[in-house]
Amino acid sequence: MLHVLRPLVFASAPLVALGWLQVAAAGVAPRTPIQHVIVVVGENRTFDNLYGVYQPQRGQTVSNLLSRGIVTAQGLPGPNFKLARQATARQSGDYSPTPPRDGAYAELPAPHALGAAGQGSRGHDPRIAGPLPNGPYQITHHVSYGAHTGDPVHRFFQMWQQVDGGKNDLFVWTSETAAAGPSTGPSRVPPKGTFQGGIAMGFYNMAQGDAPYFKHLADRYALADNYHQSVMGGTTTNYFSLATADMATYNEAGKLAMPPAKRIENPNTQPGTNNWWVEDGYDGGTYVNCADATQPGVAGIRRLLASLPYRTFNDGNCEPGAYYMVNNLDPGYSATGQALEIKPDSFLVPPQTMPHIGDALSAAGVSWKWYSGGRNHGDDANGEYCKTCDALTQFRSTMTGPDREKLQDLSQFYVDVRGSAASFPAFSVIAPYDSISGHPGYSLQPSFEYLVKDVVEHVQRNPALWKNTVVLVTFDEGGGYYDSGYTQFIDFFGDGTRVPMVAVSPFAKRGHVDHTYYDHASILKFVERNWGLAPLSKRSRDNLPNPVHSARQPYVPLNRPAVGDLMNLFDFSKGRAP
Repeated sequence: MLHVLRPLVFASAPLVALGWLQVAAAGVAPRTPIQHVIVVVGENRTFDNLYGVYQPQRGQTVSNLLSRGIVTAQGLPGPNFKLARQATARQSGDYSPTPPRDGAYAELPAPHALGAAGQGSRGHDPRIAGPLPNGPYQITHHVSYGAHTGDPVHRFFQMWQQVDGGKNDLFVWTSETAAAGPSTGPSRVPPKGTFQGGIAMGFYNMAQGDAPYFKHLADRYALADNYHQSVMGGTTTNYFSLATADMATYNEAGKLAMPPAKRIENPNTQPGTNNWWVEDGYDGGTYVNCADATQPGVAGIRRLLASLPYRTFNDGNCEPGAYYMVNNLDPGYSATGQALEIKPDSFLVPPQTMPHIGDALSAAGVSWKWYSGGRNHGDDANGEYCKTCDALTQFRSTMTGPDREKLQDLSQFYVDVRGSAASFPAFSVIAPYDSISGHPGYSLQPSFEYLVKDVVEHVQRNPALWKNTVVLVTFDEGGGYYDSGYTQFIDFFGDGTRVPMVAVSPFAKRGHVDHTYYDHASILKFVERNWGLAPLSKRSRDNLPNPVHSARQPYVPLNRPAVGDLMNLFDFSKGRAP
């Protein structure tokens, strides 16, 4: 049985009752030897996409494509290949996250190059020769590890269908069908489906040399093979969750309001089509009022949650009258703090007023920074600056106050890391330049690997900093790639598929694979436990208990819903070798 840490007991009960805003501003000391937490976030890789053929150190086990017999170490179909077989379905009428299946693919539809730089915008990727058996395939049997690939669909309602209630068998069908469909009028414009073929089933193979540095990190430090994206969907919502353990809402002057009709998602099926939607994120649908079961797309997910053998967090965590952002929008502030006009046709989320981890740390006198690639150039960064990855630009507290100075360009990290350990921020996030984020399509996975190596080596070259630091390497979301792991449905918004998480630190358990259930709220729970902070709000997932696991069910919490605080990745009894 895995060791489960008890909830942190605060020294002062009245301080807990007052909440994070009342923590003494003089600064608090960490409760563990970790004095600096650096979070490096890549984009759009599931655990199996990167670690699917990882072979752990002696005495350790891992759940992946190889260990489950789905593929072999050579990246070929294994004895249990059918466990990952992709089904077809028929969806009409109101949206369902678990549409009726009507068969299975005889072989994978030809993977497309949609979004892959240099490969055209649509059509079959000629580099990936078929036919491909219906299941996962090794990408580097067809293109090099350093090649651009297609970009699977990765939006909120689509991801619910991909996971299919936990069966993980509709990744291909969803990518082939879900999008805004043909008009119902006499003109009947061509559909805007994704038609991506089997691109979602691709994986890399560490047993054959792919992702060598990520393999090195797992071999030497601590790997979590049960860490998940918090939200079904894309970058904006998952970065937001990383900062808040919550969801952004539409508001006017800080009060909940109804967004323009064009911005409300409607995944109900158009008449005469198979899963072509009335209003999708492609055309602007973004917000969902999930407290109202009559709203499009809501009833199906609520039925699924109601069928679970446990109660979800806050009964779905949907506040009446709240329209939650579930697909990507840009922040309502520019990088320099200018408030942008929120027009009915703009793709901007209004400034948010809920507490985030930066607010909590500032109130406690704990230093922090958010480093973003291309931030110094903002809108003139030629696509290098990921606005939605610079997540705290979405908050009024940060953008109208002194903490705005803590949002800095990635270049400043390299200045700070060479300085004194005492002046380096206690908590920091690194959001890469877009071109080195590892995002399929426009970035290369090796480029993010090189960035992580560069960050880790810079920290290690400063011994006074390295000896009390952890670098947490993870990904915002799975990008629509297949994953074979268990997913815990916590509330209306997720969790989503597993994504990689490696803890790189002198205190990380060497070569350890941790099966504790985690998601992005786990990073916040670690920070809060380490510095003695209360949860951010009554809604935030950092209120969830740590999981209780058993030897029989090492991946499924017995006390669902539950997410861990990452402490099981560390051994604080003594320092580890660099």
